[in-house]
Amino acid sequence: MSREFLFSSESVSEGHPDKVADQISDSVLDAILSV
Repeated sequence: MSREFLFSSESVSEGHPDKVADQISDSVLDAILSV
């Protein structure tokens, strides 16, 4: 199982920490499901 995670930060300064956390968790979930 490869541990490659792609984190894209787009306008982080505008987003709430919760929104950033949601984007990160979504990215991780997508990575896990795509394996």
